[in-house]
Amino acid sequence: MTTVQKIKEVEDEMARTQKNKATSYHLGQLKAKLAKLRRELLGPQGGGGGGGGIGFDVARTGIASVGFVGFPSVGKSTLMSKLTGTHSETSEIDFTTLTTVPGTVKVHGAPIQILDLPGIIEGANDGRGRGRQVIAVARTCNLIFIVLDVLKPLGDKKLIEGELEAFGIRLNKRPPNITVKKKDKGGIAITNTVPLTNIDHDEIKAVCSEYKLSNCDVAIREPNATADDLVDMIEGNRVYIPAIYVLNKIDAISIEELDLLYKIPNSVPVSSREWMNIDELIDVMWKRLDLVRVYTKPRGAPPDYSSPVVLRRGKSSVDDFCTSIHKEIAKQMKYAIVWGSSAKHTRGQKVGLEHILEDEDVVHIAK
Repeated sequence: MTTVQKIKEVEDEMARTQKNKATSYHLGQLKAKLAKLRRELLGPQGGGGGGGGIGFDVARTGIASVGFVGFPSVGKSTLMSKLTGTHSETSEIDFTTLTTVPGTVKVHGAPIQILDLPGIIEGANDGRGRGRQVIAVARTCNLIFIVLDVLKPLGDKKLIEGELEAFGIRLNKRPPNITVKKKDKGGIAITNTVPLTNIDHDEIKAVCSEYKLSNCDVAIREPNATADDLVDMIEGNRVYIPAIYVLNKIDAISIEELDLLYKIPNSVPVSSREWMNIDELIDVMWKRLDLVRVYTKPRGAPPDYSSPVVLRRGKSSVDDFCTSIHKEIAKQMKYAIVWGSSAKHTRGQKVGLEHILEDEDVVHIAK
């Protein structure tokens, strides 16, 4: 029996099993088993096919990367071409884009790489088409644009979310506050600081048992935690990526229908062909990437606002700022003077390498 057939068998058994106290242990085992099978399928040794990775490895440029994911012929390539000026084959027929096409767009002085990925098909996570390679590139992006046809957004949205979820991509989520620590003896000890509403002790023990964790401490501090959350933390290979649902081709619908589309969370309706609402899309992209622009100020001169040093949130210390310019600057620096929202005083604050910078701060490095 192939891995894909085993996955189907486990999924069918889960669908047949009604959740109650008597079956929670069994369901926990099935969820853990399913996660292990998917890891086996999608790893390098996986038997899902899908061809080689030629054309999928792209040299990374810019401070962040945004991947365009969607079914064939939803307008990804048209949007990419107009945003970046990079030519990506466009056509009304399916599968015009066959490899990853990179481009760059500058937003507020920050170069952002845009990756037009080939259209995925249902069953991509099982290795159909070239879905594995497409989703593998998506895993490395800082933001995902899920491009949907405005005439059938919800159905396609659910299918694509399922494909990405199965590949270990968690959209618009953060890692659950769950810890699992191995120990030498003492069995499975479970503690929780929040009520366990979607998982019970039997399910937790079943998941741990499937992973051969017979002696461990499980601490759950995540409200509404599920067995899937526990599996994610044990697997340890999940990626948590923000996503924007780009609802394309709004030039084909009415104003009333457009009002309904705005009710879909994390969505931006656009028309890539008619260049409608693209400004809002770029603004939302910038906010979701959460980048930090820092302006340099030479001694005795005004700040240089023309070319900011762009850092990622969480890696925006003065040390990171210095290293992004040249690795020797941090060694030579005596102190830095910072003006902006991270400084305590409007006249500027003297800081060290560990100081965390905020967006649009101005920095002078004293050597």
